[in-house]
Formats: sequence, structure tokens, C-alpha cells
Amino acid sequence: QLQLVESGGGLVQPGGSLRLSCAASGFTLDYYAIGWFRQAPGKEREGVSCISRGGGSTTYANSVKGRFTISRDNAKNMVYLQMNSLKPEDTAVYYCAAGALCSWYDKLYGYWGQGTQVTVSS
Repeated sequence: QLQLVESGGGLVQPGGSLRLSCAASGFTLDYYAIGWFRQAPGKEREGVSCISRGGGSTTYANSVKGRFTISRDNAKNMVYLQMNSLKPEDTAVYYCAAGALCSWYDKLYGYWGQGTQVTVSS
């Protein structure tokens, strides 16, 4: 069964850090670009970051640029999202998704995880 599983979410104070992980089972992440998306209550899902298949190209939403870092370890079949200087507006369910190319258009991603909750609050 092809599956993506996110982990690492939780409750953190403003200014804190979290590292999200995206693990694949049933398929190899090497062949896919991996995107991170998030959805806050009452809002549409939005793209946060994406990393190309080889890891040589990364993109970030303006709202997280300079604070979040995406990386991948193809040997471990894992992708990570390091989130620093977290703000309350970063509160959302975070999803990882696998697709052929990086895109902010979520319909281009064929595989999705179930999401992990990130809450930034004092």
C-alpha cells in the first residue's frame, strides 16, 4: 500500500521550533518531488514548501521564507520540514504530498499523508 505519513507536529510557543517528518511506505520517494502544504481552520489549503526529486531545488511560500527549511534523505526515504521562529499564524494541519514536479497546485500531487497538527500558542 502506497502511503505517506507525517509526524513531528505538536504545541509550541511563539518563537519556538518544530521539525516535521514525512515518511513513505510502499514506494520510493526518490522519483517524486515532495511538497508541504498546510490548512488552517476556515482557510483553504496552501503550499508551504517543495523540494525537487534530487533535492537540488527548493521553493518556499513568502510567509515562511527564511524561517522554514525543507530537506530530504532519499536513503532513508524521508523528507523533513524544519520550522523555526514559529508564529501563531503558522497554526494549521500540515500535509506532505508526492508529485512529479514541484507546484503550488495541489491537484498535481498524487499521494498525500493524513496530516499532522501544528499549534503555535502561548
